[in-house]
Amino acid sequence: MKSAENIVYKGMTRREIEKQYMLRNTRPNYETTDIPRWMEMSERFRSCSINQLDLVYGPLPRNTLDFFTPNGNSLGFILYIHGGYWQRGDKSVYSFIAEPFVKRGYSVAVMNYQMCPDVKLTEIAPQVRKAIKWLWNHSKNLNISRDNFNVLGHSAGGHLTSEMLFTDWSQEDQSLPKNLLHAAVAVSGIYDFEPILYCSENDGLRMDLKEAKIASIIHKKPFIDIPHILSFGLNEPPDMHRQSLDYVKAFSDDFSSLEIIKVDSADHFETVDEISNENGELFNKTLTLFKS
Repeated sequence: MKSAENIVYKGMTRREIEKQYMLRNTRPNYETTDIPRWMEMSERFRSCSINQLDLVYGPLPRNTLDFFTPNGNSLGFILYIHGGYWQRGDKSVYSFIAEPFVKRGYSVAVMNYQMCPDVKLTEIAPQVRKAIKWLWNHSKNLNISRDNFNVLGHSAGGHLTSEMLFTDWSQEDQSLPKNLLHAAVAVSGIYDFEPILYCSENDGLRMDLKEAKIASIIHKKPFIDIPHILSFGLNEPPDMHRQSLDYVKAFSDDFSSLEIIKVDSADHFETVDEISNENGELFNKTLTLFKS
């Protein structure tokens, strides 16, 4: 039986939070199975795609992105933001995410960003804004459709995707329209950072309570109302479900179109595959959203 002094957040002890949020422990072999498979798929797609690799959008070493374009006019644009607990991962692993979207006529950029502990967690979202501004300003040369500019991300990338809805773009740069974005999809994201303070993943993030509250989307107010989807896998830990469900409760009145997709029989890493699963609900609803 747990005592009151052992409870650190929302009725959970440190041990329970570790079980909920140390996601690598939910499937320890994913780094030797899924990542090599994703890398192979991504390398194969890069070898046969029309692309520009390692485009520089900012001053930091990892401020680069890979850009993939369809053969012909682009129907729209998607920026993909990878996960990795804001401290791991690389765009080269996730090129494969772009393939089914490019096949359907979309241009796709897969971005890197400087990660923790090189920077603070709250210094990562500004890098994504910088990438979006760079892509917007180079849209003519890249054949990017400004009227169909979408953001998609998984895990840490899901959080960073949602951050873009809480951005006043006209304040970022007066040349940018306030409603720059057309739609967004955030998959398996974290929007309340306080429990992460009690997880060993915080060893790399180095957050304190002040930064955790600043980073938490759940405490913010959106600047723009664009249609978007939140998604998570039903085999993810229950408190990861809560993250998305609490987001919907907090902001259902702020957004005219906010859908939640629960992916059956998928854990935190399998939702990555579902993003590009052409037969799956998440992929097809994402495509419908971006087309709308």
